[in-house]
Amino acid sequence: MERQFKGKAFVLGDAIDTDQIIPAQYLVYDPTIPEDRKFFGRYALAGVPSAQSGLPEGGHVFTAPDAFASEYEIVVAGPNFGCGSSREHAPLALAVAGVKVTIAESYARIYFRNTVNGGYVVPAETRERLCERVHTGDELEVDLVACTVRNVTRGETYTLVPLGDILPILEAGDVFAYARQAGMIA
Repeated sequence: MERQFKGKAFVLGDAIDTDQIIPAQYLVYDPTIPEDRKFFGRYALAGVPSAQSGLPEGGHVFTAPDAFASEYEIVVAGPNFGCGSSREHAPLALAVAGVKVTIAESYARIYFRNTVNGGYVVPAETRERLCERVHTGDELEVDLVACTVRNVTRGETYTLVPLGDILPILEAGDVFAYARQAGMIA
C-alpha cells in the first residue's frame, strides 16, 4: 500500500449514503466479470445530488459520461460517510473509479469495515471540517505517515487521525491477506 497520495479532490457534504455512492439500479452489474466491473467506476457517486456535492446543477460530475474512471483520486466529505445500507459495492465503486483515499470527519461503521476488509480505498479521518475548506479540483497531497493533507492549490495543511490498527490490514491488501500473513488462516 502506498503511504503518500497526490491527486485532485472531489468534495462532498455530510451523511453521503451508500445508495448515493452506488445507486441500486447499477447493482445489476457483476463485479466478478471484468466487463461489468468497470461500470461500478462509471456510476460511482452517481446518486449524489448537486446540493450534497456543493456543485451547481449541471456542474462537475464525478465520472465523465463516457468514462469508466474519474479524474478525482481523493474524496473529501463531512461526517457519517457511507451511512445507509451495508452495501459492499460502495467502496468497490470508488476504487474502480480510481479513488485512492477518502477523507471524512467520520464513517458509518459497516461502510468503514467493508472498505478496510476489502482493501478498496484508504479511509482517512480528520477532526477538521475539510469539506468546507477544500474545493473540488484542489490538488491534494496526503501523507499517511505524517498524518497530513497538504492542499497545494490553497497553500494549507490539515491534520489526519492516525490509521492505527487498520494500517497493517491495508498494507497487506485486505483482511484475508492480513490473516494469512499473521498466521490466522492458511
